[in-house]
Amino acid sequence: MLSRRQTLALPAALALVAAGCASAPTPADYVAEQPVLALERYFDGDVQAHGLFTDRAGRVLRRFTVQMTGTWQGDEGVLDERFTYSDGRQERRVWRLKRLPGGGAETRYTGTADDVVGVAEGRAAGNALQWRYTLRLPVEDKVYDVQFDDWMYLVDDRVMLNKAVMSKFGFRLGEVTLVFRKS
Repeated sequence: MLSRRQTLALPAALALVAAGCASAPTPADYVAEQPVLALERYFDGDVQAHGLFTDRAGRVLRRFTVQMTGTWQGDEGVLDERFTYSDGRQERRVWRLKRLPGGGAETRYTGTADDVVGVAEGRAAGNALQWRYTLRLPVEDKVYDVQFDDWMYLVDDRVMLNKAVMSKFGFRLGEVTLVFRKS
């Protein structure tokens, strides 16, 4: 027979087990959402973003703005990002993006940049894009390879929200949150 304490704890334990069994979202979960996110449309022209980096406790460690210019020719694009951090430091990343042939519910993209290890892989469906890559991140006098699990959600034709989880060896380091606004 269960004690009163065990009886009260049982629903909480079952909820934790059920949450642990829940599958992670995929871009296909958003296939019916509008407007449809196509990188070649959204990142064609000038886009401005405001963002912040929070550590795993949720403390804001850095704030930044990004000025972006995207150009596309067919299925290939270049996205030139110019970061300005709250401490005045500046950084530039130039992505070379490619929309892959195919069809179905998801659109696939790849991307490279000088500070990205290997090739970034993206999958878009509906208004969402999941973008995964490893970034060489300078911290003080060292450089770390950090994994990004990046999710972008198109709100309307001009505004997109972005949330990225940063991890190393499977341990969550923090999050990057961005608001994009297309000119």
